[in-house]
Amino acid sequence: MSTKDILNEVLNIDDKSEEYVKDETIPTVIPRPEVNLEDMDADYKYQRENFYNLIERGSDAIEGILDLARESEHPRSYEVAGQLIKQVAEVTEKLGDLQTKMKKLKEVPKDAPQNVTNALFVGSTKELQKILKGKLQEIDDVDNKGKW
Repeated sequence: MSTKDILNEVLNIDDKSEEYVKDETIPTVIPRPEVNLEDMDADYKYQRENFYNLIERGSDAIEGILDLARESEHPRSYEVAGQLIKQVAEVTEKLGDLQTKMKKLKEVPKDAPQNVTNALFVGSTKELQKILKGKLQEIDDVDNKGKW
């Protein structure tokens, strides 16, 4: 009797289990969402509001901890106040960075070149000849239609 049979008998399991068959279907690829300027603006506004909220709460916390530090005159409370001031300053820097990043994102289409003067073909000479031959035939077909 095999180990599997002994375990099935002890655990009172029927040996009618089906073998696992690996599903070899190709997983569906989730397409990358298109960049939507409205979503980008909404995200920017939301992030900006959160930064403002964090700065306001941080400022209130700084006032409270400074009052506590003055009353207790304990060095640890001044240390905590300094750390809190540093964190609020970092959030305000992030708010400034957000502004500059948003400006750069909106300026990209305006700065992009409008006309492409030097096009680069990547491929073999044979492929280029096929492309050119196809274009020449299209031009010939258009010319011949005009003559008929």
